[in-house]
Amino acid sequence: MSLEVREQVAWIGLDRPAKRNAISDALLAALDAAVARAQGAARAMVVFGHGPCFSAGLDLSEHTARTAEAVFHHSRGWHAVFRRIRAGSIPAIAAIHGACVGGGLELAAACHIRVADLTARFALPEGSRGIFVGGGASVHVARILGAARMADMMLTGRALDAAAAERAGLVTYLTEPGGAPAQAGVLAAKVAQMAPLTVLGVLQALPRIQDMAEEDGLFVESMMAALAQTGPEAQAGLAAFLEKRAAKAGEG
Repeated sequence: MSLEVREQVAWIGLDRPAKRNAISDALLAALDAAVARAQGAARAMVVFGHGPCFSAGLDLSEHTARTAEAVFHHSRGWHAVFRRIRAGSIPAIAAIHGACVGGGLELAAACHIRVADLTARFALPEGSRGIFVGGGASVHVARILGAARMADMMLTGRALDAAAAERAGLVTYLTEPGGAPAQAGVLAAKVAQMAPLTVLGVLQALPRIQDMAEEDGLFVESMMAALAQTGPEAQAGLAAFLEKRAAKAGEG
């Protein structure tokens, strides 16, 4: 695992290129440690893969001898690591190229923004291998793609290329081959400048609101708006807008 912090952005690289960045127990632990360090040292993070792809998913060589109980606890361990990313203190951007399958797709789904180049390919091959997803896909990938499309991918082995993934809403930004890290870096630099209370609302309140009843969600939205809009960054931003010193919406 590599970790480098540059200008408030932490760059976390999966670094098992000979194994197509298959996620072993050791790699998962290293990812967890890197994410914890990034959240204490940066204001945004980019997760990417060294070598030929983002990640080929679970390292199946470590999976064969586990009991059902061990598989259960192993799955819960993946949930904990990915939750640290998804519900952490700084936004995470996945920069994806090549294979992003199985556990790799679950890792990408744990990030808040996904940038992919045209070489990216997305799949959930667990069904064809006689197993089931265990890193959160049944909740988080299904919420992005819809349960029906995820069922199709698992039952038939269907893979989505980058363009299809963008149409399905799985990919937020699409680039030419090799361009995902640069685009992710531009986005991360922009996100790193956002007001902390706004980031807190997007990362902590917005996901919870999706699980609430309408009136409860609207109540929490109002509370978050009250908190964010009375912060010092909001006051400065509103003053800049009123004095015509800020870019208009959709610019910059």
